[in-house]
Amino acid sequence: MSEVQGNQAKGGASTAWQIVGRLVASAVVLAITAFFTPGFTINNFWALAIAAVVLTVIDYLVIKFTGLHASPFGKGFVGFALAAIILYVTQFFVAGYSISWMAAIIGALIYGVVDYFIPGNQQM
Repeated sequence: MSEVQGNQAKGGASTAWQIVGRLVASAVVLAITAFFTPGFTINNFWALAIAAVVLTVIDYLVIKFTGLHASPFGKGFVGFALAAIILYVTQFFVAGYSISWMAAIIGALIYGVVDYFIPGNQQM
């Protein structure tokens, strides 16, 4: 195999591991956020896993179509508001995931703090 093909194969595998890593990190951050946020419940592991996927997809789509990052610390009030909205909207796509508006606002703050301390590059 040529060096170029080898680098492309490694790049593809690397991208897949980055996506998996991002989903695992999202699930961990989401679980910690739900634990510390009153009014925010995730019933089981599968709801947590699906919610992490949905959050990642919604965040990706928001970034692609608007260029705005849903990061409470990275983009100020706009990022904070987007994070709260994304946390709230996710409940309409995931059974076993429940959050109120007030919990979404508090959860966005907690999510941002926890996400800040989880090591790793969160950009795709």
